Parts: sequence; C-alpha cells; structure tokens
Amino acid sequence: MTEHRVRVLAIGAHPDDIELGCGGALLRHAAVGDEIMILVMTDGGRGRLDQMPRGQEQEVAARQLGADLRWGGYADCRVPEGADAVGVIDDVLGATGADIIYTHASNDTHQDHRATAAASLAAGRRVPTILQYETPSTLHFDPTVFVDIDDLLDQKLELVRAHLSQVLRGGRVDLEALEAQARFRGYQGRVHAAEGFELARLTWEPGRSLQTPAVVGSQLARVVS
Repeated sequence: MTEHRVRVLAIGAHPDDIELGCGGALLRHAAVGDEIMILVMTDGGRGRLDQMPRGQEQEVAARQLGADLRWGGYADCRVPEGADAVGVIDDVLGATGADIIYTHASNDTHQDHRATAAASLAAGRRVPTILQYETPSTLHFDPTVFVDIDDLLDQKLELVRAHLSQVLRGGRVDLEALEAQARFRGYQGRVHAAEGFELARLTWEPGRSLQTPAVVGSQLARVVS
C-alpha cells in the first residue's frame, strides 16, 4: 500500500523564524518526500541590514528546502490578533490540506510571534498535529517532542546562513549558539543533536512506534531516527 505523503505547513512571523525553529525537522520531511509549504507573516522590514533584501533571503532558504513559499502580507511588528491573521492562515491551510503545522511557541517576548502562534492554533483547530518551536525570543520553553537532526545540523545551519543579513547583524542569530542548542535538545531527547517542540496536539496510530517514526495519518517527522 502506498504511504501517504505528509503535507506540512510551517508558519513564522518573520523571515528566518522557521529556519531557526524547525529547519532541521523540515529537512527531515524533505528527505522522505513530504510536501512542504512555508508561510511567513511579515516582510521582516524592521530587521533589515543596509537594505539587504530579507524577502530574497527567505526565497533562497525555501529553495534549499524545496518548499513552496507564501507571504502573509503584514508589516513587521504588525501581525494582528484575531480574525484577520486567522483568515490568512485558514486560506493557506485550505490550499495545502496540511496534516501538520509547525508554528511559534505561545510564550514569547515578541508580539508578532505571540500573535502568529495564537492565529495558528485557531486556524489549525482541525489539523491533526501541531508542534510549536522555539526561537531566541521564546520564554520558558518546555519541549516534549524531539526530532533527531544530528545528520542534518550542518544543513540547518546553511538554511539559517541564507538569512545573511541576520547573521551579519549578530545578536540573536548566532550560529554557534544554535549548534549548542541542538546539542542540548539532543541531550534532552537522548540523541546527539535535536530540535525540541512543545506539543499542542498529536494524532498517533496505535500499533505504530512513536520512536521510528511518530505518525500523523501514516507518517510524521522522525522523532528519533
């Protein structure tokens, strides 16, 4: 019997959020032939460096993933709370029929991240599995799901490097810190390097191992490979 190709929707408030938070998991999805769409809610304009085009940087990262890219159309720091943002995500969900959503953790210091998380949870009310990722501005993150990215860590760092303006700015996009974070999450997940996720919802088929792999429909990202 042919296995179902998982349809993945990764949602981020700004260019680079998705690659920082779940780039390794998306690379794992891509490696097994899953369909990936990225929705970036804003243009990230307030984080621009010397007019470097953040939109083009996001396009490069999406191509590296083999993902379709959609834009939410909001200005940086202007993701609204409520029906408007939910409607944007609803429209993309309607186009993708996503089985799984990756989105921001709800507890975050950035208002765009919080608004995007809330809108994702509302729009994804019928989506079987929702995982919430961390970024450098996330607070009190307590992951319970871990995706093994040991063999993909270098590729994840390359995805982040596509956002060159943010790497050059320094501060929160720190490649050495990302590598250390992956090692720490791997330690928590009993592997060498991992991404961690808070679990909003998981649909699992009894009789299938949650270790190799976890399942939504018939297949999810490998939690540990």
